[in-house]
Amino acid sequence: MLKIGLGAPQYGLFTDPAVISEFAATVEAIGFDSLWVGDRALVPTEPRDKYPGGGSVPKEHRTFLDPVVTLSFLAHATRRLRLGTSTLNAPFYSPLLLARSLTSVDILSEGRLDIGFGLGWSSDEYEAIGVPWRGRGARLEEILDVLDHVWSGSSAEHNGAVWRIPSAHIGTFPVQRPRPPVLLGGFTPATLERIGRRADGWAGAAMPLPQLAHVIGRIRQIAEANGRDPEALRTVVRVNPTVTSESAPSDAVPHRGTVAQVSDYLLAAHEAGADEVLVDLQQTARNAEELTDLAHRFHERLSKG
Repeated sequence: MLKIGLGAPQYGLFTDPAVISEFAATVEAIGFDSLWVGDRALVPTEPRDKYPGGGSVPKEHRTFLDPVVTLSFLAHATRRLRLGTSTLNAPFYSPLLLARSLTSVDILSEGRLDIGFGLGWSSDEYEAIGVPWRGRGARLEEILDVLDHVWSGSSAEHNGAVWRIPSAHIGTFPVQRPRPPVLLGGFTPATLERIGRRADGWAGAAMPLPQLAHVIGRIRQIAEANGRDPEALRTVVRVNPTVTSESAPSDAVPHRGTVAQVSDYLLAAHEAGADEVLVDLQQTARNAEELTDLAHRFHERLSKG
């Protein structure tokens, strides 16, 4: 069965705590399966790197709440919804503190956390945070090593290329064992290899359906080659649509189109192998009422499909 998720109110016009809590309670009652937060530290005025998908960075990203803090708020505002990151730019963070933060969210949500990690796209953000842009893939690998080690409960001790952690007692563990699900975002061959080798799934994004099916198939091939069950890996496909009242050209869908057009694409993505779809409406809704109305309309269309 297709699971249906939403981008949680977190940026742009939707950073009001009353809006966040009311929206979360409403979509939980509607029957959505999950809420997801993103990760943006700044929007450079003269970016050195192209924004994924082309165009400029959405102006809504200039106002952005912290993802882990927002997840903690959502944990209090909901009872059933899964709470995820799509995606957290893992190299921005110390793995030991990241383990503490994510463990805390999993405990406070009573085991409802899904972790999506990515590498980000902006070297400007890396520079501002003080983290090297080069070697970010290897940095992510070591972060995953530290998280697995800390969450195993054996010892916090770690000696790696970037981080060294002394032998210590850490008795705070996630509710979900051996860890909350870890999904990885990205499309490069190295990323797909990493997903198939060690992740619990792919935090994907909307793309032409043949390409989507190819990526899902490739991840499953790599998982099988590494002695893992390919059917156990999850795929979550994200889209940030501009919703229109009139039908958009087919080549604009799903990035632009009616609720029906975007929903039909997502249902086709499910047929291509996606287990869950994630619709972020914060770049198209003009107020909280429209955000909720669009959520209703998407759920109705997707749940019937």
